[in-house]
Amino acid sequence: MAQKTIAFFPEAAFGPALNSVGIAQACEKLGHKAVFLSDPGFVEVYAGYGFEAHPVALSEPMEPEAMAKFWEDFINGHIPNFRKSPIDQIDNYVRDCWEAIVDSAKWAQKDLLGVLAKIKPDMICVDNVIMFPAIKQFGVPWVRIISCSENEIPDPKVPPHLSGCGQNDTACHKAYEAKFNAVIKPIHDDYNAFLAENGEDAYPIGEFFEASPTMNLLLYPEAAKFERENPLDPAQFQYLEGCVRDEEAYDVPSFKANNDKPLLYVSFGSLGAGDTDLLKRIIKTISTLPYRALVNVGDYMDEYSDIPDNVHIQSWYPQPSVIPQVDAVIHHGGNNSFTECLYFGKPAIIMPYVWDGHDNATRVQETGHGFGFHRYDWTDEQLAAALETCVSDEALKSKLAATSAQMQSQHGPTKAAGILDSILKAGA
Repeated sequence: MAQKTIAFFPEAAFGPALNSVGIAQACEKLGHKAVFLSDPGFVEVYAGYGFEAHPVALSEPMEPEAMAKFWEDFINGHIPNFRKSPIDQIDNYVRDCWEAIVDSAKWAQKDLLGVLAKIKPDMICVDNVIMFPAIKQFGVPWVRIISCSENEIPDPKVPPHLSGCGQNDTACHKAYEAKFNAVIKPIHDDYNAFLAENGEDAYPIGEFFEASPTMNLLLYPEAAKFERENPLDPAQFQYLEGCVRDEEAYDVPSFKANNDKPLLYVSFGSLGAGDTDLLKRIIKTISTLPYRALVNVGDYMDEYSDIPDNVHIQSWYPQPSVIPQVDAVIHHGGNNSFTECLYFGKPAIIMPYVWDGHDNATRVQETGHGFGFHRYDWTDEQLAAALETCVSDEALKSKLAATSAQMQSQHGPTKAAGILDSILKAGA
């Protein structure tokens, strides 16, 4: 088959962006050309991995640095809300997010058809939480990639997306869904009006996307997937068992203290790094424990001083190259961190603050792969006890080893590329 062009359109966040990079790398190994449709602030991210990227305006035009600062300020402005439960974040953080997301779809519609006409892709892979009408209307197969929790595809038995509810906590399901639908209704009505303007049918309350009729790729691993009343048809839905990209090698530095002790990795992602008070608290606690730790502090290096001898901080780590070398991870529950820990068989302590981090924190504990912690309401003793279990509990290690073996036998990016290749061949 002649080379085909596959356009990837991830959300402007590092999780979806880097998952698509992993799949794009695998597609190019099969001889296809991968290009990116990109928020202007992420063009350089894709270029850094050697990909062609075409900017699509997702907001009022501004310099890339200003766009990056916008989302950093957006997150940091909500830090007080990170102390709230998922249901109590609906009428602040979640509402504000959906307003911004709907606005991004309206802006994208102005650019997308022209950019697609220029690229002429044979397939479009979109990883976002909202549908862009131009994707459906361009006339080539489109595939949905779901980087967040698989509960983006609703089901009566599955907890609502973003709720952090347990699988069987139906009272939590109903309460969250009722409040979410009430708060989000004006935003949802506005989005449905936008769909109508562009010749598309309205979505049911609470839904901003639909499953692709061609294929839907879920990053969630089989070991963590939810029990469903309506099982997903493998002909239309495939679990990728994570989507770990190729990344540069990482050499663990030498530590002044505890150099022979278990190694931890702490990261709340590029945006979560703004919660410096929490990271400083974790660093202080780790300084008293028999571990070494690599701590991702994002763009806030200047706010840290007097780093303990058993801690190393950096503004960024090549995470897929770091996690295989550590003994346990403390993270925010982003789906990349969630799936990468499982892929490499590493126990995690998840301290979520927003979005699907709540779902993944609940799920990592429900499925026996680690611990879900409240972001702030924990004691030094509780963290020490959880870390001790992470590094020494044989049953936990055995569970993680089995999950890791299953995930690595599939290799998500390779599996995804094979699926996309088959769809293109069938079309040809």
